[in-house]
Amino acid sequence: MGKIGDSELIINGDGSVFHLHIRPENLADKVILVGDPGRVELVASYLSDIESTSSSREFRSITGHYWGTRITVLSTGIGCDNIDIVMNELDALANVDFETREIRPEKRSLTILRIGTCGIIQPDIPLGSYIFSRVSAGFDGLLNWYGDRDSVVMKDIEEAFLAHAGWNSYLPVPYFVKAGDRLTELFSDCTVPGMTVSASGFYGPQCRVLRLPLAIPDLLEKLESFSFGGMRFTNFEMEGSAIAGLARKLGHEGATVCLGIAHRYAREANADYKSLMGSLVKMCLDRLSKDR
Repeated sequence: MGKIGDSELIINGDGSVFHLHIRPENLADKVILVGDPGRVELVASYLSDIESTSSSREFRSITGHYWGTRITVLSTGIGCDNIDIVMNELDALANVDFETREIRPEKRSLTILRIGTCGIIQPDIPLGSYIFSRVSAGFDGLLNWYGDRDSVVMKDIEEAFLAHAGWNSYLPVPYFVKAGDRLTELFSDCTVPGMTVSASGFYGPQCRVLRLPLAIPDLLEKLESFSFGGMRFTNFEMEGSAIAGLARKLGHEGATVCLGIAHRYAREANADYKSLMGSLVKMCLDRLSKDR
């Protein structure tokens, strides 16, 4: 493959990538993604020897060190559409020579962990649980825009779920993707194993009803009752499937771990979750620093 065109990969005048405003030398091998730009400061409060900061729209980043491990924390905003930008630009920073605009022959693999919040689906999982998305179910449809999506998805569970749910043909075809194997092992003893729905919105796509009816009115019940090979749906969030899917396509380790702040079955929510989030961030940093 030759040079990547200026219109395909836009590089800012300061040598940073277009949306994220990060320069290649400022990207660590380990990346923590958060949705809220304000949460970048929470993660960075545990870091020392801050090397760089950047801010553009919802994308804010800080690179520093945690007990000798170099880490970049980056906010993504909300939704898989933003993750499409984030994952492609992170990969470009790692694997494209910005001077020649050519793909580097030796590929760099990043470890990318999203720390977020979620809504719990199953009645036996309590509020405040840390749920690790071992499998992400992409109801967003993003991965379907890329060639050979079947090379990274779990077709057997996809077909079983479509039949179980009576899927509406107007909706994007879901895809199911495993988290990175190394990250799955790293968090296996400290989180609830999850099969997570990544929704394309907060209300209707997560079965919330305010004034508008749903395309599949009983979808929440169908999610709760579905099981396949010992796996069941555990929670809703909005970014994990794109992270897991694009990470596998691009050769990176990608995964999501979320704090459960709403219980869809019990119709309960905890809006005062800041201290619990701090504990989750600290645990994630501890785990990533041990992954050498």
